[in-house]
Amino acid sequence: MAYRPEPDRDSREWWERIARHEFAVQRCDICGTTRFPARAFCPACRSEAWHWQDVEPEGRVESWIVNHQAFVPGRRQPYVVVMVRLAAVPGCLVYGNWHGERPPEPGERVRASFDRIDETLTLVNWTPAGSLDPHPHQRTSFR
Repeated sequence: MAYRPEPDRDSREWWERIARHEFAVQRCDICGTTRFPARAFCPACRSEAWHWQDVEPEGRVESWIVNHQAFVPGRRQPYVVVMVRLAAVPGCLVYGNWHGERPPEPGERVRASFDRIDETLTLVNWTPAGSLDPHPHQRTSFR
């Protein structure tokens, strides 16, 4: 059985932005705290006032796993899922598929690209920064 990410009240707009190849985190309108994943309340001041802030889709590999279960139909197994600490917002960790020719390395610089699975799902891929093409946002699939 394959599982798909299910956008909820808080994450739906983030998934919609990813589908448009926009990378953003939430920023509190009261105290300025940036956060990811999306939540209704600021973890610092409990305010409900926030907006999306575009950030560069860049970071460093914090950790990774090798997944042996298909969560999206058509994905080959095993595949690597990385946890990336965003360069622009060091307190935010974002997960995504690894798109490198070799295994990731701790602290490795990476940049996000987007993988359109179908009309309702686009996923984030992380590619080593040194192996990027000049138009990383133009990619739509890495299969």
